[in-house]
Amino acid sequence: MLWYASPAADWEREALPIGNGALGATVFGTLTSERLQFNEKTLWTGGPGSAQGYDHGNWREARPGAITAVQDELDAKTRLDPERVADELGQSRVGYGAYQTFGDVYLDIPDAPASPPDSYRRELDISSAVAKVGYTHQQVGYQREFFASYPDGVIVGRLTADRPGKVTFTLRYTSPRSDFTATAADGRLTVRGALKDNGLRFETQVQVRSEGGTVTSNADGTITVTGADSAWFVLAAGTDYADTYPEYRGKDPHAAVTRTTDKAAGERYQSLLARHLRAHRALYDRVTLDIGQSVPADVPTNRLLANYTGGASTADRALEALYFQYGRYLLIASSRPGSLPANLQGVWNHSTSPPWSADYHTNINIQMNYWLAEAANLAETTAPYDRFVESLRAPGRRTAKEMFGSRGWVVHNETNPYGFTGVHDWATAFWFPEAAAWLTGQMYEHYRFGGSTDYLRRTAYPVMKEAAEFWLDNLRTDPRDGTLVVTPSYSPEHGDFTAGAAMSQQIVYDLLSNTLEAAGILGDSPAFRRSLEKTLAELDPGLRIGSWGQLQEWKADLDDPDDDHRHVSHLYALHPGRQIEPGTKWADAAKVSLTARGDGGTGWSKAWKINFWARLRDGDHAHKMLGEQLKFSTLPNLWDTHPPFQIDGNFGATSGMVEMLLQSQYDAIEVLPAVPAIWPEGSVRGLRARGGATVDIDWVDGRATRVALVASRTRRLTVRSDLLPGGETTFKAVAGRRYVWGEEG
Repeated sequence: MLWYASPAADWEREALPIGNGALGATVFGTLTSERLQFNEKTLWTGGPGSAQGYDHGNWREARPGAITAVQDELDAKTRLDPERVADELGQSRVGYGAYQTFGDVYLDIPDAPASPPDSYRRELDISSAVAKVGYTHQQVGYQREFFASYPDGVIVGRLTADRPGKVTFTLRYTSPRSDFTATAADGRLTVRGALKDNGLRFETQVQVRSEGGTVTSNADGTITVTGADSAWFVLAAGTDYADTYPEYRGKDPHAAVTRTTDKAAGERYQSLLARHLRAHRALYDRVTLDIGQSVPADVPTNRLLANYTGGASTADRALEALYFQYGRYLLIASSRPGSLPANLQGVWNHSTSPPWSADYHTNINIQMNYWLAEAANLAETTAPYDRFVESLRAPGRRTAKEMFGSRGWVVHNETNPYGFTGVHDWATAFWFPEAAAWLTGQMYEHYRFGGSTDYLRRTAYPVMKEAAEFWLDNLRTDPRDGTLVVTPSYSPEHGDFTAGAAMSQQIVYDLLSNTLEAAGILGDSPAFRRSLEKTLAELDPGLRIGSWGQLQEWKADLDDPDDDHRHVSHLYALHPGRQIEPGTKWADAAKVSLTARGDGGTGWSKAWKINFWARLRDGDHAHKMLGEQLKFSTLPNLWDTHPPFQIDGNFGATSGMVEMLLQSQYDAIEVLPAVPAIWPEGSVRGLRARGGATVDIDWVDGRATRVALVASRTRRLTVRSDLLPGGETTFKAVAGRRYVWGEEG
């Protein structure tokens, strides 16, 4: 439970988020005029029809030999200034667009108090995904409830009082844009319009119902409820966006929005709530975490955060456990089948010009959004991610052909819902053709956890294979040592352009290795497998130890031990990759690099460091980074701040907490690999491991006392824990069977 003793005054810091994947809203709990700022994830400027024009980021004029010329210059000079490369290979971005706020619904309440009474409480119950506002005024108790229903596709709000006839308000819509009309009839507000930038049509409908009293539709497009015992509304919204290249347009949203509104409004409020609770809890309730927390009943969440000292107290651990589950809650709320994936702000945005367009940055951010999905038992939330990556293939093939003259598909540093797969001209963040390879990694992880060869064959492998073909065509022999390298390569968002930067090599190694493994499972052609094997044998793996013991960020020893840049990209092979195993010289070098970079950074950077330290089996340092995240990169509503708000830090931190408790990247299920000393006793239920297992763990003094495992498929599994004789067991697990070690077995 997140709760507060006053209304939200600031959207970014204090408003409470609800969402069903496609729709999101933030609840303010203001008294005289409740504000519900809402979003529909496909409302984007830019793309086809944009007044600026749109070219997917592809070069507007042919540049024969441009990439080869940069490669040749790198061979001769070994380093190039980013501005120099951007001049040769970049271009100004046009028609890129930005994610848009849909607007705000206000509930003007004439008899509400002007300031919060002592009884005021604003809360978000993440176990039920219901936000509430309650207070007593003039001896009448008032309650508001809001939730975003996935099964019914609507946002729902309800206002009640504990005395009859006391619910009165006027519902109105506002937007920072002027591209709409708002009308009201029969208790329904209808807002229709088209974005001036690209003509994208949008619509929202809000149907108001009351028990007792009257509902009046006003000529100014507002709706007034007077003297009701209670009243509730449903809100549906949509656009004519479609994820189909190259038009990205579908049907006018009117019919679909009307059907959704009619169906939901024809239900009883309690029926809508019950369906919402079942759908949310079916995902949320799979995982529980006990780290010895105790929630102080009289301490609101903003004070809990302000009082946090680093995990020593039961109240500190209550915040940590809440933050863990909040990450799971936010992913459920911002990524459900049928919608676009979670963007830089999940599904929430109150602006027409949000930071970084609230887009999809592919040099870590969208990938980090989904790190927690599999292990934290939310595999269903990855469906929008899969569909989005698949939708990039068509425009990405064109970019690969026109820009690189190659097979396969590619996307660079960032993208939008309109298939932007080319480049722009921000020198330190425009070139990252490895992004497509990285994007496929999550899809292969989905297979490794779930084990569906049908999913691998139909969904993941085609995307992986085309991404691999791109690199089979584009790797180049390094004259320094004859290995195959990515060139030009750029280590995000840092340093000079070089050939064979560590992260570039590690990502391509990961892709080609995964693709080879998948090709063998599916029985793809021997010729293709041989080409992968040959390329892997010649590929520079991106692992090198430098002069001060560090894992090198570049192929040449250029690392500065005083550099504390927020990106630690050259540790990709440690996490999310699996090239670097604990106890190896590479792990020791990674630790040297990570120590030199320090414990600072922006929100997402600290979250990545939690995962790094957990993979290095240093739970205490991983927990220290969690503390840094909470103390310095978390807002009062527990959103992560870069600054400004970016949701990837929330998701990355939850992933890191899972990594402390359970790891399985090396084909063995490792129990409590990095549990911190500050969590001496605890339990976790429902974590997922690769190979198809759901795992429960109890521990005391940092050592497992009970491990229970349920297999989701029949196969051999290896479990490692100091609870087991010799520390390890390998056995044939049978699908559906439960295995217990410790107190029960």
